Amino acid sequence: MPRPLNIPQKKRPLANLSNVCFSNLSNLFAQAVNFHQKGQIAQAKRVYEQLLIQMPNHVGALHYLGVTEAQSGSYGRAVALMDKAILIKADDADIYSNRGNALEKLKRFDDALASYDKAISLKPDHADAHGNRANLLKKLKRLEDALTNYNKAILLKPHYADAYSNQGEVLQELGRFADALASYDKAISLKPDYAQAHLNRGNALKDLKRLNDALASYDKAISLKPDYSEGHYNRGMVLQEMKYLNDALASYDKAISLKPEYLDANWNKSLCLLLAGNFLAGWKLYEYRWQTESLVNSAIKTQKPLWLGWPNIQGMNILLHSEQGLGDTIQFCRYAALVKQLGARVTLKVQAPLVNLLKQLKAADEVIADFPAETSYDYHCPLMSLPLAFKTELSSIPDTTPYLYAEPAKSASWKQTLGQASRLRVGLVWSGSPTHKHDTSRSIELRDFLAQLPVEHDYISLQKELRDTDKAALTGSSVQWLGESLSDFTDTAALCVNLDVLVSVDTSVAHLAGALGKKTFLLLPFSPDYRWLLDRDDTPWYPSLTLFRQDSSRQWAPVLKRVGEEIRKLSLTLPKTSPS
Repeated sequence: MPRPLNIPQKKRPLANLSNVCFSNLSNLFAQAVNFHQKGQIAQAKRVYEQLLIQMPNHVGALHYLGVTEAQSGSYGRAVALMDKAILIKADDADIYSNRGNALEKLKRFDDALASYDKAISLKPDHADAHGNRANLLKKLKRLEDALTNYNKAILLKPHYADAYSNQGEVLQELGRFADALASYDKAISLKPDYAQAHLNRGNALKDLKRLNDALASYDKAISLKPDYSEGHYNRGMVLQEMKYLNDALASYDKAISLKPEYLDANWNKSLCLLLAGNFLAGWKLYEYRWQTESLVNSAIKTQKPLWLGWPNIQGMNILLHSEQGLGDTIQFCRYAALVKQLGARVTLKVQAPLVNLLKQLKAADEVIADFPAETSYDYHCPLMSLPLAFKTELSSIPDTTPYLYAEPAKSASWKQTLGQASRLRVGLVWSGSPTHKHDTSRSIELRDFLAQLPVEHDYISLQKELRDTDKAALTGSSVQWLGESLSDFTDTAALCVNLDVLVSVDTSVAHLAGALGKKTFLLLPFSPDYRWLLDRDDTPWYPSLTLFRQDSSRQWAPVLKRVGEEIRKLSLTLPKTSPS
């Protein structure tokens, strides 16, 4: 939420005119302030400048001209003007508060905080300075400190709608969605036509999974501000989560028509297209990912050209490099074979835990963890751009599996460790990384996982890490925990092939099992990741996977019950010995 500037208000004293008695100067200042209050920034700036020609040390004109410069994006000049005003009048809290806003825009965050602190020291009840300080702390991810300042600002200014809305954003980021919703509601009660607060309210409702209510809030925001590209974009995300893909695409298109270079809207449109199976259009827009906040700093820094299917690379050296999660690397490393068929020498740069596993790829001449010297390759391509390079459609997904294998020696070692099986041997993965943005949708608590699975089988955990919330359930179960013995993915692969079936949420281990050709039951939320498509129990990416999807209740118990039934059926068809 943009922070308000302390521009002159109609009912407040205009400024200390330093006892200037020239009526024409007073009239000029009043005229400039009038323009400023009406939002006529260019006119206000021109009159402030005229006044300063006649009276260079007019504090009010220096200050408010600085404000107009900040409003126009000239933040360096804004700071210079306010600094000059402070040299003349060092006890004006408004100047320091506005100066902090301009310094923040210049990314001089320490200086901005110091300026806000000075404003507050001069005027402890300066609500806007507390609010502005809180906004900066929010940006710096000092969320609890930000809440403290928002609370102070609201205490000083109970009708401070902006502070309530911004406070809600912090509460939402802290996972306190109900509290965030209450803050947004308060902001709206104070300012019913506050489009940003209605948008934020929709975001909180989305996090609370009250999706129809979220849509209503977005619609209200859009009704207040029809050209609100963010409103249309967020509306599209909710519609996509509800699996109304055509409506979601229409909302994304509206957002993009209002703001053509809206990166997140183009990026999410690509995911929606891919989820719908429209691969050709989806892969093209998927390239927007490199401009989004989450990946812009992850792009490879190289002078070598990006290869997206052209030119001919026969006899050339090409670097294929990982970019996102471990599962993504496992899924898309299959394309190395297609690149190799074009006659190139392939260097595969992947995450360190995958290096030893992927060294077995025959198509990769070299598998490394660190980026090589630029002199060692002629072209580069991110792994997840390869479907675009090869114009992959649903019918042309390279689905030959297995394309990864367990090391025979490690497989034999795990077989000996596990011993002779007398019952069906089932691998379990019930949660992924807690930091994953969709963790709450994909991970399941172990106690809920086990409650629906038949007890008459041997369960083995393939998880590397154990959450504190799952420790008691694990201790009270018969699940065999081997996490500390899994040094890297070669161990996980070797353990995986010694199982009859893997039951997993959407994590890298599920991708590994699919690449190994291992029978796997994959558990998916109602609104899944794009790669799993919709309304099918198989996947063209991994023929050995069976997909078990949440229904509209978004509950895991019915999904796990179906998985339990399939496990029982499987136990009747497989021999009660460990697979070789």
